[in-house]
Amino acid sequence: MKLTVPILIVMAASIYLFSCTTRQKNSTINYTYTPDDQQLHDTITHLDSLFFAAYNTCAVHLETYASFYADSIEFYHDKGGLMNNKEAIVASTKKFVCGKVTRTLVKGSIEVYPIKDYGAIEMGLHRFQNNEDASSTTSRPGKFIIVWQYKNNQWKITKVVSLH
Repeated sequence: MKLTVPILIVMAASIYLFSCTTRQKNSTINYTYTPDDQQLHDTITHLDSLFFAAYNTCAVHLETYASFYADSIEFYHDKGGLMNNKEAIVASTKKFVCGKVTRTLVKGSIEVYPIKDYGAIEMGLHRFQNNEDASSTTSRPGKFIIVWQYKNNQWKITKVVSLH
């Protein structure tokens, strides 16, 4: 088959246009979160504040902190790996966190999504402060995901993903 100059031009132009439209562009995504269910968002945000108040004072409130976790908890940490034993998670928190680290939520960062017939997924940003080192600064924001299950009229944390 012999290609004529006009066909070659059309083919070249088509390839060029295709490559221009599929090329990734550096652009800013404008995103505004609006809760699907404001009452659920308020409930989970409140639970987050209670859970991390216990976390931040776990030297005194370790049992309260532990009570938020389901027995089947899975905790995925980008640096520490997977922990799926509630007692081990609480013991690790007691050893490495209590009296040593404080968590602060990045205000306005929580997003909550309902999970039909299960509960909700919470996502957000938080920072940690090393309380043992007076010269340390608060960490840069890290992402977190918490899966909450609503069962027997109680909210429990069944999964945590913590990324720094």
